[in-house]
Amino acid sequence: MVGSFFKVSEGVLKLKTDFSEINMNALELTGQSRTHIIQCEHPEFEAQPDVVDAFLQMRKAAKESGFDLYPVSAFRDFERQLCIWNLKFNGQRPLYSAEGNPIDISGLADIEIVKQILIWSALPGASRHHWGTDIDVADLNAVPENYSIRLSIEETCEGGIFFPLHCWLDKNIHQFGFFRPYTDSQKGVSPEPWHLSFAPAAKMAMVKLDIDLLRSTIQNCQISGKAAILDLLGYIYDEYVLIE
Repeated sequence: MVGSFFKVSEGVLKLKTDFSEINMNALELTGQSRTHIIQCEHPEFEAQPDVVDAFLQMRKAAKESGFDLYPVSAFRDFERQLCIWNLKFNGQRPLYSAEGNPIDISGLADIEIVKQILIWSALPGASRHHWGTDIDVADLNAVPENYSIRLSIEETCEGGIFFPLHCWLDKNIHQFGFFRPYTDSQKGVSPEPWHLSFAPAAKMAMVKLDIDLLRSTIQNCQISGKAAILDLLGYIYDEYVLIE
């Protein structure tokens, strides 16, 4: 895919690509291949070419309003997501409730640990970041010296350092083809207002990522809690993958 946008007079980006013709393969859909993405150098991130184009257009518009729209995280491959999952499942990385409180997993059954991980982390193979369509964002102009970006609700709410950016995004992301997949109303996933998804490509990827592909991916990898994941896979697919 090659970048394929033009800007009309009212400032809305129109697509020239027919996304119904996009045919991501199984490895691309599950983050086990990088053949569907490109590297952007300034700022540095990886995504599908059309997503890069749209994001850079949005970044330019944000700059005109005083924001440095920065891609904190974009494409994430399967191995990286698997590492995050296994560290959390094995207690080597902290787990948090939907309210942001630390969770002690020492007395939890595997199924409960899986459910707790899913509050904030996608199942490897099912992360939208695998698709090269989704980007976590922040405003570098708002970041104080020596501040570590957390991507937390507190940062985006009124009084938070990224609240002005998110007010701007509320009004503008749809002009550039983006939406927020994780909102208060979206099933089991906790709200992530910083997580933006490029709708045309992401919705096609979601259709193509069926439960059989996801099951095969989990069966063939070294993931902690595999039996519990497979037992819950129908629930996981409905609550954490089928999100529009």
